Amino acid sequence: MPRFKHYNYDQDSMVVINYQEQLQPGTFEHAVHYLIEHKLDLSVFHPKYRNDDTGRTAYDPAILLKIILFAYSKGITSSREMQWCCETNILFKALSCDTVPHFTTLAKFVSSHSDEIEALFEQVLLVCHEEGLLGNELFAIDGCKMSSNAAKEWSGTFKELGERREKLRRLIRHHLKAHYERDEAETEAELDRDIRRAKTILSLDQAAKKVDRFLKTSSPRMGQGKRRKEVKSNITDNESAKMTTSKGTTQGYNGVAAVDKKHQIIIDAQAFGEGQEHHTLQPVLESVEARFKKLGIADNIYQQGTIVTADTGFANEASMKYLHERQINGYVPDNRFRSRDPKFQNQKAKYGKRRQVSFTIEHKRQPNYTDWMKHRVDSPKGKEIYSHRMSVVEPVFGNIGTNKGLNRFSLRSKKKVQSQWQLYCLVHNIEKLANYGRMAA
Repeated sequence: MPRFKHYNYDQDSMVVINYQEQLQPGTFEHAVHYLIEHKLDLSVFHPKYRNDDTGRTAYDPAILLKIILFAYSKGITSSREMQWCCETNILFKALSCDTVPHFTTLAKFVSSHSDEIEALFEQVLLVCHEEGLLGNELFAIDGCKMSSNAAKEWSGTFKELGERREKLRRLIRHHLKAHYERDEAETEAELDRDIRRAKTILSLDQAAKKVDRFLKTSSPRMGQGKRRKEVKSNITDNESAKMTTSKGTTQGYNGVAAVDKKHQIIIDAQAFGEGQEHHTLQPVLESVEARFKKLGIADNIYQQGTIVTADTGFANEASMKYLHERQINGYVPDNRFRSRDPKFQNQKAKYGKRRQVSFTIEHKRQPNYTDWMKHRVDSPKGKEIYSHRMSVVEPVFGNIGTNKGLNRFSLRSKKKVQSQWQLYCLVHNIEKLANYGRMAA
């Protein structure tokens, strides 16, 4: 019979652990720790604390940020899970100095410090610039549409929501009538049925009141563009929007990122609660320009010849006019870009045979800014430049979505969702600093 070494689980053991030694150079956790301790100014978070003379002591923002950023790097967005990790995981213990913030503290920190998180994003971007990770040669812009903490079932125009309110009221009247027409319950089964009906009536009444309150306190939501047509509102989060994605229709936000080509550093991160992307190009470009000037990177980044690329979703006449008037070196193709490319002429139709009807317009159309952009992107130089867009921006979304596990936003309202989006983009940029920067050991 073989002999094995003896072991016994019913015993105590004291293990000496140095938390600093757990944060090994070259790792993400070390980069987070070093940046927060030596590079970033967290005094921007201090004004919201009011416990200088009285009140309980608070967790240092440095500790909370380390926990949250490291959790996001592992695909953990649940504040309850973050608290559990601080209790059980040695790396979380090292970053938190063996403290365990309550999950409500962690959740509140993310949702109530949107301006401070944006300032932190800019500080990290400045570190990236100082470390030589920005090339300012080409910027690629793209968006990732994700669901948020809002149900699409609560969406509709004001007319549709009004019809839903009336339908709920009819259902309530129907159940109440059935309830009053019945004799008093005599058996236990009948009593259970009455209880279930009462719960249904209560649930319907709460839903009807929710719709009614929204219609009385809100205004119809108008879309972008010249027509300003009404778009669907959402009772749960009216800043979110119904958006069509490759996985179907979802209620949420579009996380838009502008990425520098050299090391795929995210230079701008914003969340938009609209299904269409074309009107977001101008605010993103203006945000990048203002941020670079504020940080002293460039007074006017676009006058230096920096190339801007974005996919077809960002193309419309107004955006092309903006690029032309600002003399921005942009390449943004329309949705017929590939059909004009000889390389794709022999490509089979995706949906099989279709009957096509064509007609001729007699009058001549005047050239516009979309035509100007078509000429740019259809040129050999334009095709060569635009071919870089996907290799610059797509790996960034792959890292955040696949490696970091972000597949939905867990908050409500544009401001809070943007904070979460910027934190994930911060994780990406810090990871780049850990891999390519000169972080001190």
